[in-house]
Amino acid sequence: MAITQERKHELINEFKIHENDTGSADVQIAILTEEINNLNTHLQLHKKDHHSRRGLLKMVGTRKRLLKFLRETDVQRYRDLIAKLGLRR
Repeated sequence: MAITQERKHELINEFKIHENDTGSADVQIAILTEEINNLNTHLQLHKKDHHSRRGLLKMVGTRKRLLKFLRETDVQRYRDLIAKLGLRR
């Protein structure tokens, strides 16, 4: 269910803003999106796993707050990130 260390480093390298960036909103949203997608596939197989479903809902809420922050601070970065991740079709 959790993403591997290698995949996490790939996401950080893809979405970082500057050289030592590991915690910007862009990186956090990308990692959360990857974890949400993994949990969605897990929950399709295990429909009664309510503990993981609660964790999924918490992650979705966190990502929503980060997206709202990014939209309010830098609209162009927000639009680029949404397009890159394939959110809000």
